[in-house]
Order: sequence, then C-alpha cells, then structure tokens
Amino acid sequence: MRFRQHEELDVTIVAVAPFGSKVAVDGYGDVFGFIDQVKHPSWWDEGAAPPRTGDTLHLCVLDPTREPYPRFSALRDDIGIARRLRGEA
Repeated sequence: MRFRQHEELDVTIVAVAPFGSKVAVDGYGDVFGFIDQVKHPSWWDEGAAPPRTGDTLHLCVLDPTREPYPRFSALRDDIGIARRLRGEA
C-alpha cells in the first residue's frame, strides 16, 4: 500500500517503544507505520492515556516516504492541518 501525504487512516498500535509506537493500518493486513512519541496525544496532555498495544487511533500521514515505516500523527491539530491542506476543512 502506498500512502499519500495528509491522508487519514485508522490504525491499531502493535508495539510501543520509549520513542514512539509501531502501528498496523486497519483493514490492510501487514501494512505498518510509526507514530513518534511527540505525535501521540499523551505527550501533550497529561489526561490522555499513554499508548498501549491494541489501542486504536485515527491519524494522518505526515511523511509517506520515511523508512522503514511512514510517519503518522494522532494529534488533532495535525489532522486539522491535513484536512485544510486537502481542502476539506
């Protein structure tokens, strides 16, 4: 699967590390991406739960070319920016 910049996706966290979370794109089998810790809501909001394996998230694609996994963001502000850039907001 090839991602488009600013695209929105639903994902499930499959692994958590101190620097971020590996996610599987829902409905696409073994297609993965990565959320840096600062792009998860818990980094900015003490009331938000930290990422855990099995959590589901709605997010946007920040960098579809990053290797080995595309870079995603689950921050509402980034999703809003992505929508504006796509002309949907």
